[in-house]
Amino acid sequence: MGRSRYTITEPDKPHFLTCTLMEWLPLFIRPYIVDHLLNCWRYQQTHQDLKLYGYVVLENHLHFVAEAPDLNKCLSQFKSFTARQILDDLQSKGAERALQRLRFSKRAHKKDRVYQLWQEGSHAEMLYSETVMRQKLDYIHYNPVKRGYVDLPEQWRYSSARNYAGMEGLIEIQRWF
Repeated sequence: MGRSRYTITEPDKPHFLTCTLMEWLPLFIRPYIVDHLLNCWRYQQTHQDLKLYGYVVLENHLHFVAEAPDLNKCLSQFKSFTARQILDDLQSKGAERALQRLRFSKRAHKKDRVYQLWQEGSHAEMLYSETVMRQKLDYIHYNPVKRGYVDLPEQWRYSSARNYAGMEGLIEIQRWF
């Protein structure tokens, strides 16, 4: 099998990552669900030496730039932990329509679960220069602007654009510049 350009080959280098919900379900419109993502990153920053350089959470996917001594493991644990937390919340709040869709869209080979929250893969791209790092951070931060959700990147609540604009963000990041 050929080598994918979307694999984490040097896990201790910064990577641009994308995580997408199954069927592009807009679950991240609920602040309590986004809190699970932020809390997981905070835990990983403290316990797994995750360096989070930038992020944006949109209604059905997220982008982030990160590095860690074992980024593959961090990413896998992030998706696993947040899936459990989010699915538990959806069940406790009786979100049957969303759960039904996540049950229906689960991949057939996933025999160990009833639901599948995240699409497989993360389209990891290693950032090999300062120029590429700036390009990816700009892409992340301007994503809500391009979608017409806000006029300025720092107006989007779930983004590190606030941190880079000198404002207090929802989570600490490692500023690149």
